[in-house]
Amino acid sequence: MEEFVVYILFSKKYNKNYTGYTTNLIERFKSHNLLATKGYTLKFRPWEVIHVEFFNSKSEAMKREKYLKTGIGREFIQNLIQNQ
Repeated sequence: MEEFVVYILFSKKYNKNYTGYTTNLIERFKSHNLLATKGYTLKFRPWEVIHVEFFNSKSEAMKREKYLKTGIGREFIQNLIQNQ
């Protein structure tokens, strides 16, 4: 059974965060920090993983990612960043 990971990245250098989901966190993280040649995360390297959550289905992971991008979800992320 495939596992889905919702992750939150943080760039201390630029004080930015990024939320996404994947089935392979290590490869995805490598892509954000090293391999990608275009996109949002390219501009704010280096990134660190500050939070991960695991789900059994893609739909659950997508739902959680969407929630984390709402006002309440962004507050949750800001609290994570402040409590590092």
